[in-house]
Amino acid sequence: MIRIDAIWLALGASDLRAGMDTLLARVVRELEGGARIHTAYVFANRGATRLKVLVYDGAGLWLCTRRLQQGRFVWPQSEAGAGAVTISQTQWDWLMAGAPWQHLGAQQNIAVV
Repeated sequence: MIRIDAIWLALGASDLRAGMDTLLARVVRELEGGARIHTAYVFANRGATRLKVLVYDGAGLWLCTRRLQQGRFVWPQSEAGAGAVTISQTQWDWLMAGAPWQHLGAQQNIAVV
């Protein structure tokens, strides 16, 4: 239904009372070139128990929310409270499962024994 080619996580906590226009303004302000087609922009609240996902599909914006009843998402932090990190689909799946997704990266070749 919604094609997503890239996933962007906003570092630190976001005020999730914000609507799609406020979240889109943050994306435009923090990323050169603004919002990209088929990209999910994900924001978390201070406790990392809620997420808002903003997706631009080329025709309009989608805004989705997810709230955990127990536990919290493993969310990246930033001292400045701003910035972003891009993650893979596999890392996204692990994030949604509550696992430590930061340890999943591209497979590395063994170069030295």
